[in-house]
Amino acid sequence: MKTIEELLAEGVDGKRVFVRADLNVPLADGLITDDGRIRAVLPTVKALADAGAKVIVASHLGRPKGAPDLQFSLLPAAERLAELLGKPVAFAQDTVGPAAHDAVNGLEPGQVAVIENLRFNAGETSKDDTERGEFADRLAALADVYVGDGFGAVHRKHASVYDLPKRLPHYAGFLIATEVGVLKKLTDEVQRPYVVALGGAKVSDKLAVIDQLLGKADRLLIGGGMAYTFLKAKGYEVGISLLQEDQLPAVTEYMERAEKNGVEIVLPVDVLVSSEFPDLKGKTPANPSTVAADAIPADQEGLDIGPETRKLYASKLADAQTVFWNGPMGVFEHPDYAEGTKAVAQALIDAPGFTVVGGGDSAAAVRTLGFDEKAFGHISTGGGASLEYLEGKTLPGLAALED
Repeated sequence: MKTIEELLAEGVDGKRVFVRADLNVPLADGLITDDGRIRAVLPTVKALADAGAKVIVASHLGRPKGAPDLQFSLLPAAERLAELLGKPVAFAQDTVGPAAHDAVNGLEPGQVAVIENLRFNAGETSKDDTERGEFADRLAALADVYVGDGFGAVHRKHASVYDLPKRLPHYAGFLIATEVGVLKKLTDEVQRPYVVALGGAKVSDKLAVIDQLLGKADRLLIGGGMAYTFLKAKGYEVGISLLQEDQLPAVTEYMERAEKNGVEIVLPVDVLVSSEFPDLKGKTPANPSTVAADAIPADQEGLDIGPETRKLYASKLADAQTVFWNGPMGVFEHPDYAEGTKAVAQALIDAPGFTVVGGGDSAAAVRTLGFDEKAFGHISTGGGASLEYLEGKTLPGLAALED
């Protein structure tokens, strides 16, 4: 795929450059709680503006149902982008209507505009090629050049991700070029031992990537809610812990295959349990107890890996030359259940090799728990996109940039 460096070499002075970013930031009461995705696209936006482009930034945010919904407005993201750039950013209150055209027509070389949430138009996410294509045509009318830099959305066959680059000269931004380079280190250029830590709530979300990793990784460390389906598959009582019983046959088969392939699947040896889910708003003390992983009481729920498991997982990461981590080890949003996720994050920092935090809740946990982002080899902006790449799937947004 062509990169932004080639575009800058060709020259962009006075050109209208459409940047498909990922500004899908978490909001609480209208305030951004994690601006990592905005900061991730900043190098691309700044480089284009500094080179004299008229930069049009577009993104989705949340899951509006194809119509304007102010709780999903990109205005807070546009305001934060302006703060980070240190200069004004125009904001259009629609996507392809009069406000968007006025904002773009009003740009001088070096200036930046953000158009409203792309998903306010049903054509963005439509499964109908014609409807999606018509929206892409209207977006294309705003610009002369397309730069794809929304890595968190490249696994979606959406108008601004897949159809629009087919209508304009297209290039990969700095972020996408970096993300693809990192993922190649996890698939084609692996240094061993290769250790993967997987957490999060549902094992069903990770089955496809586990399937692929059984032929590539040396060790899989399993935590989070998904661990209890693995523990149940071993015949353990898991109490009222999160459990996907329909996935037990697949999990059992994967554990058997891992043993045959010489891949070590490491499960918790102890867990923090409670009879009730913690209060995540007031964060009142939860007072959990620690029990062995094979001794979870019938009326208790596992909510984090225990202290012995933290030590075990740290030891399994201590010699790793390549590490990929996706998914927290517990309910990290509550301080009483954050220690497992903290321990894995610290073990990545201490590991001698190349470490990748695979976006989503893992990236949020790194920031929420106060870790220095620079201490990791790479923090991805796209959890779902990273997983699908590792699964070996073709990502529509990358395929469109490669054409």
